[in-house]
Amino acid sequence: MQSRRGPLKSAVPSNIVSPVRRCSRTACGRPAVATLTYVYADSTAVLGPLATYAEPHCYDLCAEHSERLTAPRGWEVVRLLDGSAPARPSGDDLEALANAVREAARPQERKAEAGGGPRTADPMEVARRGHLRVLRSPDN
Repeated sequence: MQSRRGPLKSAVPSNIVSPVRRCSRTACGRPAVATLTYVYADSTAVLGPLATYAEPHCYDLCAEHSERLTAPRGWEVVRLLDGSAPARPSGDDLEALANAVREAARPQERKAEAGGGPRTADPMEVARRGHLRVLRSPDN
């Protein structure tokens, strides 16, 4: 639009209003990362990724408040995962990590510290498991 004074601007610049959405909790000024919506008919609180637009009956929460969110007794909290956020490790991930550490600890033709050649086994050593050794009895 044009006026006699020149083109009209769509927004008034201000130092008070920030373009970043903030947490809806009182006295919390951290940036919002999640949106909370209540479904009263189902007694459910839905916490999901930050909504594209701020809605009147939705609450934007920062990371800390979204993690500590609790619902009233008898209500259910549904947490929707954000596809762009890194997923927390599951039990399977932790088990796979533990197995990888165990596998790395097994002796597999490691080079000797000084010689660089294959490591010679102790004649008393029968087997190994990780850092533990099974030794032959001196009587045998």
